[in-house]
Amino acid sequence: MTAKAFLSARWERLAMLNYEVDPALLASRVPRGTELDLWNGKTYVSVVGFMFLDTRVRGIAIPFHRNFEELNLRFYVRRTDARGTLRGVTFVKELVPRWAIATVARVRYNENYRSVPMRHRFEPEALAQGSRVTYEFKHGGRWNALSVRASGPSALAAPGSHEEFITEHYWGYAAQTDGGTVEYQVEHPRWQCFPVDEARFDCDVAALYGPEFAETLARPPVSALLADGSEVIVRQGVRL
Repeated sequence: MTAKAFLSARWERLAMLNYEVDPALLASRVPRGTELDLWNGKTYVSVVGFMFLDTRVRGIAIPFHRNFEELNLRFYVRRTDARGTLRGVTFVKELVPRWAIATVARVRYNENYRSVPMRHRFEPEALAQGSRVTYEFKHGGRWNALSVRASGPSALAAPGSHEEFITEHYWGYAAQTDGGTVEYQVEHPRWQCFPVDEARFDCDVAALYGPEFAETLARPPVSALLADGSEVIVRQGVRL
């Protein structure tokens, strides 16, 4: 039976910077009941910035909490059961500018959300080839930024491609304080993706994510893309 919808929204202008990482760095963070999901034998983390628009929790729009930015650091896991292989993501940390959203996510799913000042710039406003998308957040007394520039026309990710691996994970897994895991489904259509020729992540990584990520995220990303986004539904979570 499909779980009831917990949250609905539009996710738009997803800027994704992807880094190859030593799997040993993530081993202690893999939720119980899942395993790392690899692409061509390699392990990846992604820094993702995007817009959360028309957000509703159980169908209800919370005043002043409908439209906001999010920036997260995530990695890729999978779980195999009677339904087959479920490809999902789990999060190291998620940033939003709305305290109520952060609180609900921590309480409901034990997700590592934090509320910080955030802002964005879209140049030009219409998304197209040549667009620059920037997400900024204030941490450690300064503004940090993720920025990408679209270098070509958008297209659906090719089957079996790195872009497909990054964008088409439809499950979320959150480790719980008692050692268990919550699984939730995320529904959205396939996204159109723009190639990127400029990508920047200006951040005090050690202070925000921990020193273990500093070397990985200081390097240029091995790939970057900009996805247009879509309507999304996040289903209620269930304990494994």
